[in-house]
Amino acid sequence: MKRPAAALCLALMTLTLADCGRIRDSRLNPFNWFGHSRASQATATLAPGEAADGRQLMPQVTGLEVTHMPEGAIVRATGLPPTQGWWKAALVAENHGLPLDGVMTYRFLVFQPPGQEDVSTPQSREISAAAYISTVRLADVTRIVVLGETNSRESRR
Repeated sequence: MKRPAAALCLALMTLTLADCGRIRDSRLNPFNWFGHSRASQATATLAPGEAADGRQLMPQVTGLEVTHMPEGAIVRATGLPPTQGWWKAALVAENHGLPLDGVMTYRFLVFQPPGQEDVSTPQSREISAAAYISTVRLADVTRIVVLGETNSRESRR
């Protein structure tokens, strides 16, 4: 009796694991909700007085990653300023954090160094910032866009 039960369990496990290949590429899999980011040339400018704390748009957005979490997603952007010393980066949501026509837009804001700074290597200048989107807000989102001064990056569902 033990052998047929063990064989049945092994057969069920094999069928379950064989089906994972199709689910991995399916839109039902939450890890596939947002793909790799793509660069676009859309630019944005801050209106005078819009960033009351003095931050400005990141000069160049180099990466965007959307990571699925049990209660939503984490949006992580990477930027490359022209010199070292840029600080206090943040992704600030537009439209009061609500998606507009399925598009959630963030501005990548950062403080510029007060004085002259070294240029050094691109790796030493990279800055990252992240934002959290809850499952409730994520339900209406089909595209996430992060705006920089000279470019933007987007990720689609």
